[in-house]
Amino acid sequence: MPGSGGACGRVGPMTSDDAAPPGDLLVQAVEGMERPLFVLDDAWRFRYINPAGARVLGRTVEGLVGRHVWTEFPEAVGGPFEQLYRSVRETGTSDGVEAWFGPLSTWFRADAFLTDAGLVVTYDDVTERRRADEERADAVAAREAAAVELARAAAEAEVAGRHLMLLGDINLAMTSTLDVDEAVQRFADLVVPVLTDWCLVSVVDPDGTRRDVGRAHSDPAMVAAMHRYADARVASNRSTAPVPTALRSGQPVVIGELTDEHIRTMVADEASRLALEPLGPAAVATFPLVARGEVFGAFTLVNGAQRGAHTEAELRAAEIASRRAALALDNARLSAAAQRVAERLQLTLLSPPVQPDQLELAVRYRPATQGVAIGGDWYDAFLQPDGDTVLVIGDVMGHDIEAAAAMGQIKTLVRGIAYDRLEEPGGVLRRVDHALVGLEVPAMATALVARVELGVDPDGTPARRLRWATAGHPDPLLLLADGSVVDLEAPVGPPVGIGWLGPRTDGLAALPEGSTLLLFTDGLFERRGVLLDEGRERLRELLAARAELPLDELCDLLLTGMLGPDVEDDVALLAVRAHPLGSERPVDAGPEVLPPALPLP
Repeated sequence: MPGSGGACGRVGPMTSDDAAPPGDLLVQAVEGMERPLFVLDDAWRFRYINPAGARVLGRTVEGLVGRHVWTEFPEAVGGPFEQLYRSVRETGTSDGVEAWFGPLSTWFRADAFLTDAGLVVTYDDVTERRRADEERADAVAAREAAAVELARAAAEAEVAGRHLMLLGDINLAMTSTLDVDEAVQRFADLVVPVLTDWCLVSVVDPDGTRRDVGRAHSDPAMVAAMHRYADARVASNRSTAPVPTALRSGQPVVIGELTDEHIRTMVADEASRLALEPLGPAAVATFPLVARGEVFGAFTLVNGAQRGAHTEAELRAAEIASRRAALALDNARLSAAAQRVAERLQLTLLSPPVQPDQLELAVRYRPATQGVAIGGDWYDAFLQPDGDTVLVIGDVMGHDIEAAAAMGQIKTLVRGIAYDRLEEPGGVLRRVDHALVGLEVPAMATALVARVELGVDPDGTPARRLRWATAGHPDPLLLLADGSVVDLEAPVGPPVGIGWLGPRTDGLAALPEGSTLLLFTDGLFERRGVLLDEGRERLRELLAARAELPLDELCDLLLTGMLGPDVEDDVALLAVRAHPLGSERPVDAGPEVLPPALPLP
């Protein structure tokens, strides 16, 4: 037997007597693993299971830890998984097994090895791989059988093999993107010419709007004509046309011999009929895209006179392809909906900054455009009761709704502790780390906390100082009034959320009049294939080159210049410009924004 939902809670600060296996550092490492994992003690009780493991087993972490594995999963007794676990425990030799687990209707690959902490088991759901293997085996078997059959049977087997390979390609191509439009275009490109001469794919957006998105033609000379017709098809389709009919009924519409009468009943206006004429359609087969009882699209396969009506094999393959494509598109739509929820949650949790009298603040947040867009980056700026300005920038590990929710918890902790305790930034981070572990918040984050303090120079002149501490976060940059850029460096502590008991040291630097402080998350300068130092140097150069810009324009320039159109990771940015003390707030800095009152306790 090879664990569901539910976060894997931390059981306390990191100490040698901690009951959490096999140590907080390992827990922190494996909690975020996508591969399921659990640990069994000598009495066959779950000593630990990560969230992925609980999710795959359809349970919760809390519902399994401390429970007896054979009591919780009696169906595994006597089976291959029990045999594996007992063999590894008895021999001390790592081993693995791949077997079917009936209660979950799943094939699992389980690997087990013995450690001082107990029997460690990692496992994967290999059901899809097994199914793919079976499909490939079927295709091979069909080709082998064709070798001993008559020419007609051999041709049919070859076609079946191509169709099976096509179905596998469709599954791989469409599940590897979460962009609906890109997925349907991949589908159209794959089915042409294997199943048809040309193909149009319609999707129905959540607001009910139908769009012809996927388009492909086997003849390059006819692509332009296809696009001209497709551009007008939605508006010109009568309700009796194949696509509207399939969308209403949820059933395929097949016309083996398309006549002029069919076209007149399908296409409402003469201009669209003229646009269709050069394409020479002779046969049409339209299949709805249905998942979870909802019809959210359809694809149309069209053959010319030379190819003729679609064969039974092509129609069968198209029907299977419609189911696979529908599931892939449904997953993409659900992911997009979850992404919108996460983005709204993220943006809701980002507070507008204060605007003290002689400090101008600007903030930016940019979600990623590749993969999952929300990653828990945040900024914050507020006043302490004594009037000092606190600046925060951070990045929660993870890219999903959970990361955004964890960001809200961590941000609130930082804000509350920094406001109430009036401690130095390093002390704030220590207390935040302690609170995260003690409250069992299942999250880690890098963070930088800074405080702008009013002081006096040796000559008695009022001056600002910046005091900051960092928990695994990139150092800030300081743009001076003369255009030079200074790296503000301080000892870097580990991220918060791991129970670090060591010291966190503050950095201290002057914040001269006319200077601009820049706090940012790593998504601003980290790129695949680019050294971190190179990315940071590019940021320094861009910052120095446009030092004269107003603060908001400078922030926009940095985002555009550093990120471009494709954003690999989300980015948070907090910029602070120090205007002269004792003078009126500049008009271009906008109005002063302060909380209603700042009472001292």
